[in-house]
Amino acid sequence: LKSQNLNPLELKSVILIDGNKVYTQSNAALKITKHLDGAWKMGYAFIIIPPFIRNGFYKLVAKYRYQWFGQKDQCMVPTAALKARFM
Repeated sequence: LKSQNLNPLELKSVILIDGNKVYTQSNAALKITKHLDGAWKMGYAFIIIPPFIRNGFYKLVAKYRYQWFGQKDQCMVPTAALKARFM
């Protein structure tokens, strides 16, 4: 974050740093889908929608995500199989 002059205290969105490029909000989320397996890769097709529309939707989901999907009090403890999927 420091190399990109980003203050972690001011961040309110998902951030993707790919090389020297910084992506935020819907751009970051869609760029991330390119690296996922299966049908998630198709999510990148939404990049054709203008950013002001995508970011509006992104902010709407961010605002209501806990009401729609719930919230946990604790983080999940990953199983050994899940840990093996990460570096």
